[in-house]
Amino acid sequence: MNSQAHGSVHVRSTNERFKFQSQFQCAEAIVEIDDEHDLVYKRRIEKRYRVKEIDERIRKERTKNEAKLISEARRSGVPTPIIFDVNEYEHEIVMEKIEGTIARDIIDADISERIGEFVGVLHKNNIIHGDLITSNIIVGTDKNKNKNKNKNKSIYFIDFGLAFIDSSTEARGVDIHVFFQILKSTHESHEQLKESFITGYKRTFPGAAAQVLKRIDEIDRRGRYVER
Repeated sequence: MNSQAHGSVHVRSTNERFKFQSQFQCAEAIVEIDDEHDLVYKRRIEKRYRVKEIDERIRKERTKNEAKLISEARRSGVPTPIIFDVNEYEHEIVMEKIEGTIARDIIDADISERIGEFVGVLHKNNIIHGDLITSNIIVGTDKNKNKNKNKNKSIYFIDFGLAFIDSSTEARGVDIHVFFQILKSTHESHEQLKESFITGYKRTFPGAAAQVLKRIDEIDRRGRYVER
């Protein structure tokens, strides 16, 4: 990737060195935070257990797919980071850094309802997030510093690394089931948060919400049966 400016945005070259304040590695990628330019660099890492040519193809396709679905989600009305650059050969996406707090640490009924609204929009557009956990949702910083108005704060969806296109009830149900399981494992008020989410989901996806929610119950029963 060449060092370049996208409007007023500075995108570093591969050889250019910044002192990033934050860098971490997840299962599929290294994520670097460039606080100087408010950018995030996500680079998919090599999997040595795969044949090199196959690994290159997989990382290239997944990089393209993630960038595409982030942009499609944004066009559909779901807040996501702006994509500034995609380098298929470096397997890297350069995107906007979102200021805020992950939903896991701040979620309440209002936020959960708004998350449900946006997931409804995603599903209506056949976008399955694939990793719908509260750590992949950011509640934007409130510039007015009014902590009592969470419902007026921006909600951003990040990390579409496992996202895909699917219009099936099963895929939608699994997507939400993951979210409900995370709520149950991390929040005492998970039932209230779940109901708030459902309220929002029904609002933006009324045509299919009942069918999806019914499927979630079936998925939950299947899980309990396996545990026995």
